[in-house]
Amino acid sequence: MRKLKAILGVLLLWFLCSTILRSCRANNLVCNEKEKRALLSFKHALLDPANQLSSWSIKEDCCGWRGVHCSNVTARVLKLELADMNLGGQISPALLELEFLDHLDLSSNDFRGSPIPSFLGSMGSLRYLDLSYAGFGGLVPHQLGNLSTLRHLDLGGYNRLYVENLGWISHLAFLKYLGMNRVDLHREVHWLESVSMFPSLSELHLSNCELDSNMTSSLGYDNFTSLTVLDLSENKINQEMPNWLFNLSSLAFLLLSENQFKGQIPESLGHFKYLEYVDLSSNSFHGPIPTSIGNLSSLRAFVLYDTGLNGTLPTSMGCLSNLMLLALGHDSLTGAVSEAHFTTLSKLESVQISETSLFFNVKSNWTPPFQLQFLLISSCKMGPKFPAWLQTQKSLSYLDFSRSGIEDTAPNWFWKFASYIDQIHLSNNRISGDLTQVVLNNTIIDLSSNWFSGRLPRLSPNVVVLNIANNSFSGPISPFMCQKMNGTSQLEVLDISINALSGELSDCWMHWQSLAHINIGSNNLFGKIPNSMGSLVGLKALSLRNNSFYGDVPSSLENCKVLGLINLSDNKFSGIIPRWIVERTTLMVIHLRSNKFNGIIPPQICQLSSLIVLDFADNSLSGEIPKCLNNFSAMAAGPIRGQYDIWYDALEADYDYESYMESLVLDIKGRESEYREILQYVRAIDLSSNNLSGSIPVEIFSLSGLQFLNLSRNHLTGRIPEKVGVMASLESLDLSRNHLSGEIPQSMSNLTFLDDLDLSFNNFSGRIPSSTQLQSFDPLSFFGNAELCGAPLTKNCTKDEEPQDTNPDEESGEHHEIAWFYIGMGTGFVVGFWGVCAALFFKRAWRHAYFRVLDDMKDRVYVVIALRLKCLQNNLRRYFLGKGKKHTFITSCKVLLQIQFSSKHSFVLVDAVGSAILSLFHRVLNGMSLSQMT
Repeated sequence: MRKLKAILGVLLLWFLCSTILRSCRANNLVCNEKEKRALLSFKHALLDPANQLSSWSIKEDCCGWRGVHCSNVTARVLKLELADMNLGGQISPALLELEFLDHLDLSSNDFRGSPIPSFLGSMGSLRYLDLSYAGFGGLVPHQLGNLSTLRHLDLGGYNRLYVENLGWISHLAFLKYLGMNRVDLHREVHWLESVSMFPSLSELHLSNCELDSNMTSSLGYDNFTSLTVLDLSENKINQEMPNWLFNLSSLAFLLLSENQFKGQIPESLGHFKYLEYVDLSSNSFHGPIPTSIGNLSSLRAFVLYDTGLNGTLPTSMGCLSNLMLLALGHDSLTGAVSEAHFTTLSKLESVQISETSLFFNVKSNWTPPFQLQFLLISSCKMGPKFPAWLQTQKSLSYLDFSRSGIEDTAPNWFWKFASYIDQIHLSNNRISGDLTQVVLNNTIIDLSSNWFSGRLPRLSPNVVVLNIANNSFSGPISPFMCQKMNGTSQLEVLDISINALSGELSDCWMHWQSLAHINIGSNNLFGKIPNSMGSLVGLKALSLRNNSFYGDVPSSLENCKVLGLINLSDNKFSGIIPRWIVERTTLMVIHLRSNKFNGIIPPQICQLSSLIVLDFADNSLSGEIPKCLNNFSAMAAGPIRGQYDIWYDALEADYDYESYMESLVLDIKGRESEYREILQYVRAIDLSSNNLSGSIPVEIFSLSGLQFLNLSRNHLTGRIPEKVGVMASLESLDLSRNHLSGEIPQSMSNLTFLDDLDLSFNNFSGRIPSSTQLQSFDPLSFFGNAELCGAPLTKNCTKDEEPQDTNPDEESGEHHEIAWFYIGMGTGFVVGFWGVCAALFFKRAWRHAYFRVLDDMKDRVYVVIALRLKCLQNNLRRYFLGKGKKHTFITSCKVLLQIQFSSKHSFVLVDAVGSAILSLFHRVLNGMSLSQMT
């Protein structure tokens, strides 16, 4: 009875309170009119493209507006929660009218880099201020230090706010939460002293703040007494872990990842009895993992990726009974991972061990104490046998055994067991098995680069990604393409390349409407592309390379409006290049190499501003290269590494934990290379081995981001434009086997990244420009240009072929001197000739004496030649009989010459005749036959 009375009393009290509140409403206790006008002024200054504030109407009570919270007693506005509404524009000072506002949340909006309004520092009632990821930029106003009652302050975001001095923060004496992730603090050298002044501070988030090694300050034991979360990740701290860090006895979360911490991890780490989460990944530690980690009885997550640690894994880890996440790898840890490391880890849910020299050494009948949900053991020795203990894990949703050294047949139990796993990654092992009768039911499946065989497996409608490339699947492709499913297929990625599949493509593509990425290259397929492939309106990437497809490219593919990659290389396609291809502005990669395409390169191709790879090589294309290739703006700008852009969706499909990346085989620098992870950074044009004519368009050399250019084996004429030196990113240039002429531009020496050059078999002339770059190439790079000279060729250039090294003034003076030289020589010849002839004409005695000398000289020359021939004949006979010696031959001839020509007037003639005869002797003695000599 008493219990019933108590219940009735509570109900009565609730009824009375409700009645009072309703009566307050009935007595016009509604939103304050002044605050209502202030909120409407605030709304008027905002940009609200999604109309998120549509409920803010003058006709409605403002306490009922979205994001507005009022006091139940006074109806004054206490909270504005406007997070994640895509708001922008300006923050109106009308907010100052909300004198009781203690909670303001504008996080996750977009104010486009506008500064944080300094008047916010005048809102003295604020206890909670969240401006994180709201798009504010510039200097953080020091007026925020006036908010003396503030408990929560979060300014973190992407638009690089910065602080010059943190002194103002010392006035926030009651602060419990400080979030300044991505706020630039590098100008403030005393940041640690500033933020350590609050004994009530429980969470400090300073991730990616450009902090350096200024952590050596000695902090007293009274500092940070309430701190439970410390996040200093993604900074530039380059020192050993400071001693004050280990005085934070209340610490539960410690995040120091992606810094440059060095030295050993101290054993004192084990003193944090409340520590739940530790992330020390991506640092430069050395030494072993401290054995004291076994004392961290509260630890739930232990992340040590890429730390530089070495040694073995301490068995004390097996004492972490509350551990749920273990992540190791990308380090120098060695030794075995045994059962002892998991003794009490019954709560373990996620294990990530990859890229390490650790190896698993557990018994075949081991029954683990845990039930994992996430298991990633990649590039870590697990095999050679398939792990039998895996079948005990009934809660597994993610399995990755890629590159784990398994060389075994997948056991029969595995496929039934695996059907309940969401993602399976077994790539790059030597796992075998016939999958003909297997039905795959997983969302994401990667069995690539193994030894699986048989017909293609069947799929359930749940499969989103199927990658079974580089295996030994065989048989016709039609049964797979035309299989019936119990539902609509959700398949987005199909990669069955590099197998032994055969037959023609069936006209069943209409059943795969969700496909976005198709790669069936490097099989034994043939025939024409079926028209039904054009029904794949969401197709982003299509690769049919290295098969025997033929005929025209069907016009139905024009329906694929978002196509970004098309690879038809190494087939037998013919006809002209379809116009729709060169008008598809979404295309980034066009790879039609090694087919039978003919006709011209359509000028509409210049519309493809997003193009990064263009390969028409080894076809029968003719005509000129379009002169508008400078419109390829993606090649002109070059790659921007590290910048994510939805523009690359055709090259990469992201899913939970993993992504599928398109690959492309390019013939660059004379060898085939596969590009996958860095494909989005490649910029290449290859038009080689066609029948293209005309000159090289100067516009192509405006593509300063281009890395690979191959125009070889065509009929191009003209010169290389001087503008070639603008192509600062060029790594490979091949213009060989054309009809190009003129000099090699001096600007080519500016191509500092060029490491592959081929200009052979053209008509280039002149000196090869002098530079360390060009002279470092093999002479074969310039071979087949008869008029080309200079290093690295052995052909030297004559002086008159060096105009580029001559000063214009010096050149003019040299020509002046040469002119006077010829004038003087001509005058001297006239004077000398007529001086001698006139003397002989008028002096009979001189004339008779002169002719006697000539007649006597004629006789002497005749005698000498006769003797020389006799001498030559005798000595040749001795030489070829092995009795003569080279020096005897030459000496005897010299003696005969001296005897016959004793007259001083005959010295000139002796020298000329003797030199000619001795030259002839040398040629004979060096291997010429008698027939060649005569």
